Amino acid sequence: MMSKARGKFITVEGGEGAGKSTNIDVIKTYLEEQGIDYVQTREPGGTLIAEKMRRLLLDKHDETMNPLAELLLVFAARAQHIASLIKPSLDSGDWVLCDRFTDATYAYQGCGRKLNSELVGQLETLVQRELRPDLTIILDMEPRVGLERARQRGDLDRFEIEKLEFFDRVRSCYLDIAQAEPERCVVINAEEDFPTVRRAVLAALHQRLGGAD
Repeated sequence: MMSKARGKFITVEGGEGAGKSTNIDVIKTYLEEQGIDYVQTREPGGTLIAEKMRRLLLDKHDETMNPLAELLLVFAARAQHIASLIKPSLDSGDWVLCDRFTDATYAYQGCGRKLNSELVGQLETLVQRELRPDLTIILDMEPRVGLERARQRGDLDRFEIEKLEFFDRVRSCYLDIAQAEPERCVVINAEEDFPTVRRAVLAALHQRLGGAD
């Protein structure tokens, strides 16, 4: 029996309230209709240890978290996630569908926290080696609109309480990444109605990845 080819790695990015969860469900349905075996995961998190680090990153604390400590914690969680789930899944032939990945680190820690992007790049190389997503869907939305959507969901986490200027920098970084890597990234206007966004997501999947061949 022939072993399956290496799986594809799909990541979904976007600011607060951009509809990542809804559109991840669209992608899951597409993969299931194509008969593609996949693993759904998220960052930070995805494994028992990485999920504990996620709570440290998202929960509000009496002590202010140092931006460098935040960055290192993000990559510590990612190292565990890659070793325990992402790489084994891809190597076994399963596709991996991940809510956020390293583009979020460039956006939130690099631009949002104003850390050196070269430092982020060094950690990316150290932790990931050659691993990069095959397709990244960036759901783009005016931060003010997205934050209002996030507030309507209920209690905000440590990132969601940041000022609007922080999220303006995050959005700008995502768009810069997409412009620099058009072969990997697809930007979708998340302010459109759901049927329009859904069609754009499906078109990106079909054009960039096709089926399970």
